Amino acid sequence: MTKTSTAPVLSARALNRATLDRQLLLRRAARSATDAVEHLVGLQAQNVKPPYYALAARLEGFVPQELSAAMEAREVVRIVTMRSTIHTHTADDCLTLRPLVQDARERELHGFRKGLVGVDLDRLTEISRELVEAEPRTMKQLREALLTEWPDADPLALSVAARCRLPLVQVTPRGLWGRSGQVALTTAEHWLGRPAEPAPAPDATVLRYLAAFGPASVRDMQAWAGLTRLREAFERLRPQLITFQDERGVELFDLPDASRPDADTPAPPRLLPEFDNLLLSHADRSRVVPAEYRGRSWQGNQAYRTLLVDGFLRGVWQLEESRDQAVLTVEPFSTLTKGQRDEVVEEGQRMLSVLSEASSNDIRFGTVVRG
Repeated sequence: MTKTSTAPVLSARALNRATLDRQLLLRRAARSATDAVEHLVGLQAQNVKPPYYALAARLEGFVPQELSAAMEAREVVRIVTMRSTIHTHTADDCLTLRPLVQDARERELHGFRKGLVGVDLDRLTEISRELVEAEPRTMKQLREALLTEWPDADPLALSVAARCRLPLVQVTPRGLWGRSGQVALTTAEHWLGRPAEPAPAPDATVLRYLAAFGPASVRDMQAWAGLTRLREAFERLRPQLITFQDERGVELFDLPDASRPDADTPAPPRLLPEFDNLLLSHADRSRVVPAEYRGRSWQGNQAYRTLLVDGFLRGVWQLEESRDQAVLTVEPFSTLTKGQRDEVVEEGQRMLSVLSEASSNDIRFGTVVRG
């Protein structure tokens, strides 16, 4: 940890309020869905619905059809980028951020090298590109085609190699609200009709990360991006940044003109999707996750949808829907005051009014089903 004895100290609550403000969670923003996706440097999107829930929690007047329309217009795409996970990105970010993390995707292949013995990766890349640009392919179709070339290779390793080597986007209707569609893939360049940018220096992305997640340490950004060795970029930028320290003495960088609200600024409840970047984008998550609740929003590989109260993780929730009724169950980790419960119900009703088409709804405090 880099320590500094002279920089001002920011408490966990001060960091919380600054990050919530930049994440558009202190107050809903009057932004378009595409603008918000760009500002947030992408949204976690392992599943179809999380980006819609993430934007409903952050934007004034959001309707899910807005994000779907941007996807259909190819202004927004779903692609593997940071931390080797699927993100929803603007087209521009898709073509710049994927090259930024490409070296990390190459390193990911090391874990599959035993299954790729005898496989010419350059040839695999060429064949895979030809296949998915001829027509979008599922991973199963791509894997089966590659097995005809390398029948002794591990099938999973072949498909992982194609995914790591190529910037593969999920084509619509996958990702559209209220539509179903299997994951079919083509290259970002083919889908967007323009070439990817050369791999950029990370400096511009450092500034964007701080604008959306700061104040933050070098390790925080490395956790968000799934990259290493970013210290050099922060040092290059140091003259145009300001520094703080957290309560443990870790050096935090920030943009001089970025918002840092008072630690006592009210933070309304928010219902966030599973895998929301707010909870995953810092090495030290204590600015959002109290120590006593660490690990409570996960079970094995399953992540739960999360409840923020007073800006911090305070519970989980689930939604069961039919055409006739939507049942939102909220499970707080500790007792809420009557005022807090009322605010959670109000937030739940707002979310359901945006994202549920059921003719009636019911909001309950109870136990979220595990497993």
